[in-house]
Amino acid sequence: MEQVYIFTLSALFLLATFDLVVGVSNDAVNFLNSAFSSRAARLRTIMIVASIGVGIGAIFSNGMMEIAKKGIFNPEMFYFEELMVIFAAVMLADIVLLDFFNNIGLPTSTTISIVFELLGASVGVAFVKELKEKDRLLHVIDGVTEYINTGKVGQVISAIFVSVFIAFVVGSFVQFITRIIFTFNFERRMRYFSGIVGGIALSALSYFLVIKGLSGLSFMHKEQLDWIDQHTGVLLGIFFVIFFLLGQLLYWCKVSIWRVVILSGTFALAMAFAGNDLVNFIGVPVAAWDSFQLWEAAGTPVQSMTMEGLRENVQTPQIFLIIAGTLMILTIWFSKKALNVMQTEMKLSQQGGGKERFEATGLSRGIVRFSVWVTSMVEALIPKRTLAYIDSRFKKPEEDPNAIDKPAYDVVRAAINLVVSSSLIAVGTSLKLPLSTTYVSFMVAMGTSLADRAWGRESAVFRVAGVFNVIGGWFVTAAAAFVMGLITAVILFYGEIYGLITMIFLVGYLVVRNAMAYRKKQRKEREAQKKRFNKEDLITISGIMKLSSQNIAKAVQTIDELYREVIDNLAVENHKGLKACKKRAKALTSDIEDLKSDIYYFIRSIDDSSVTSSKFYILILDYLHSMSNSISFIADTSYTHVDNNHKKLKYNHIRNLKTISEKMQQQFQKILEILNVSMYSNSTTQLIKDVSAIKDEISELIEKQIRDIRTSESSPKNTKLYFSLLLETRVLIRSIINLMTLFKNFKDQYKEI
Repeated sequence: MEQVYIFTLSALFLLATFDLVVGVSNDAVNFLNSAFSSRAARLRTIMIVASIGVGIGAIFSNGMMEIAKKGIFNPEMFYFEELMVIFAAVMLADIVLLDFFNNIGLPTSTTISIVFELLGASVGVAFVKELKEKDRLLHVIDGVTEYINTGKVGQVISAIFVSVFIAFVVGSFVQFITRIIFTFNFERRMRYFSGIVGGIALSALSYFLVIKGLSGLSFMHKEQLDWIDQHTGVLLGIFFVIFFLLGQLLYWCKVSIWRVVILSGTFALAMAFAGNDLVNFIGVPVAAWDSFQLWEAAGTPVQSMTMEGLRENVQTPQIFLIIAGTLMILTIWFSKKALNVMQTEMKLSQQGGGKERFEATGLSRGIVRFSVWVTSMVEALIPKRTLAYIDSRFKKPEEDPNAIDKPAYDVVRAAINLVVSSSLIAVGTSLKLPLSTTYVSFMVAMGTSLADRAWGRESAVFRVAGVFNVIGGWFVTAAAAFVMGLITAVILFYGEIYGLITMIFLVGYLVVRNAMAYRKKQRKEREAQKKRFNKEDLITISGIMKLSSQNIAKAVQTIDELYREVIDNLAVENHKGLKACKKRAKALTSDIEDLKSDIYYFIRSIDDSSVTSSKFYILILDYLHSMSNSISFIADTSYTHVDNNHKKLKYNHIRNLKTISEKMQQQFQKILEILNVSMYSNSTTQLIKDVSAIKDEISELIEKQIRDIRTSESSPKNTKLYFSLLLETRVLIRSIINLMTLFKNFKDQYKEI
């Protein structure tokens, strides 16, 4: 029997290792994003500072381990073997859940996941136990509540969700006041404010992460902690004087105090993250370790030994904390998924335009519309001189249109993000409340970006939609964690050791499969990146021609493949194949829409001698957009017809469409050859004639179908589909003719290229 639990314990620590990797990959965004987005220092410097913070924070995390032992359930209500089931279920569910969110690039809360997985697994085991003893469901439910520490659960959950609101409001308020004081031209004011900024920001960080953090050290005595608590005011005063002088000294040495604050804040937030969130990764196996030691010492059968011993506070072995801290640091340095998650917060808080990560929704439009109305009402009550003064403080400096890899926002906002986030999280940590570092840091970043007017009328609907997507993901996390924890616990309860082994292999398979899919996606993105032109290549007519040829070739090749696949799949009513075509067509349209969204920045980046070519580039994109819309309509209409289980097209209809498809394929291949060998003049003229002939053939097929309808019986749905495909193919061909004519004329105009 002991060997079984040794195996279970070993499996838990192995799972905790994987959980650390996937969890830190998601949470690294919390403390790296602000420094990275503002370019406050080199990436290597930022990573070193964050690593030191994580290492020290891991030592401070001792007190938080009690959450996994007695914070969610009442340990005296469970036997040893039942708690091992709960702990194993939590670790298995956590890995799958966090790995899923990492792959889709959304920041989720490891705190929420661990809390609700513990809750779900505890409820699952308690429900099974009560079901054996009681015959009525109502009595079973009443009995389950006795197993759960409802008071603590309510406190934890309320603390997490209240912190979301507080973080947003505090972040908005502090950023608004800071920007009013410093404006975007903050360098000119640092002569007088450098010491004050250093005194306030660094004193706040010192208070929360040195004074409060000391309580987590095992070698600190109660008398020492009491002395610190009684002399907090004096210590803060000393800190302020020291950091005030340091801030002024740095200014005289021409060192930006903002960058010092950002690096200090990165250290502080990394330290708070490790101190607060390490319980999410190793708290469960540490609790299992303590349970195993209690069982071994007692010598009681596993089926009859209750675990009230977990009520006692036991220091976590330092070796566990050191190993966990080391794994966290290694993950920060080598995890590529962390950068994927980081992009979400950066896109939602960046200053200025660019490609938006999320699409607008009805809810986001309604909120923005309401906010605009409220703002107009408030502005009507404020004196115009006051509004003019506030607007002048938010006036942004002129941007260099040719600047590459610009910071998402400046160092002032980055410093506020870090100081406010680390302060709020450290307060929660000192009160033994497992606040979500993801929730707090994300909502502070959203609050500061709103106050900083990064959410303008052109981007607000997308940013609001993004925030609600992320917040919605948090609620999904809670529900999914509860359900997954409950189901996994029930499976392990009945499956015992065989269930555990099966679930370990299943989770391993899912993680490996997701990792392979993620690497495949990253490989495609790298290949696409290699094919892109740098901004320096786009400032000449030659560069524009090359870029246009590349975009045309990519679109034509995709449309060629899609048109053939749609017709072939429609002929055999391949539902799965048509769905894949519809998805690819939508992706093509999205890619071309992204290119159109960048037209403004493209025009600003080209040199004066190439301005006349802007019209050519814009028309090229317009024709490509029309072509992508046509193939999307063809794919979507065909899929809908098959999805609705309508009658199959007649044989002669399929034959005609395949004939058109084969002729279209020949012309598409000629277009690719023309683009590759630059034979624009004669070859393009002949191509246009051949494509026009296909267009005339389609017109004849439409007339023939009209005659057939009047003389023979046919299906209305089939007729509608057939006409739709023929007419949209005509539109597609017309766009091809316009595109190649434009390309030929432009090439003839600039023969020197």
